[in-house]
Amino acid sequence: MTTFANQLKSEIARIAKKEVRSEIQKLKKSSTQYRSDIAALKRHITAVEAVVKKLSKAQPKPVLKVEKEPAIAFRFRAGGFATLRKKLDLSAEQMGKLIGVSAQSVYHWESEKSRPRASQLPAIAAARKLTKKEAWTKLGF
Repeated sequence: MTTFANQLKSEIARIAKKEVRSEIQKLKKSSTQYRSDIAALKRHITAVEAVVKKLSKAQPKPVLKVEKEPAIAFRFRAGGFATLRKKLDLSAEQMGKLIGVSAQSVYHWESEKSRPRASQLPAIAAARKLTKKEAWTKLGF
């Protein structure tokens, strides 16, 4: 009787090991697939973050709509620009948003560390024609 019991026990253990082995193989395949999917998602996130970083550094769109005017030579004076900003009661960030540049650019222009590009001069000229109320309305306040 012990021989029969031992054979039955060993047969049950063999079949159980066989079943467990097949289940483990399925789990290993699933795990491998999940890991490759996660790696692909990480690469995708890295690429998207790079695009977002690039776009965040891009030049902002100006709030003012500047029509194409004939070739008029616009002048720029740092003192006059600073006075305009104070007259309109705008921060450098708000003035930059109105014109379509960063606040840092506005600071640099006012401190004469740099000058605006020729493409930005029409927007500055359009800002000169605004009243305080119009400027704040354009900014959405």
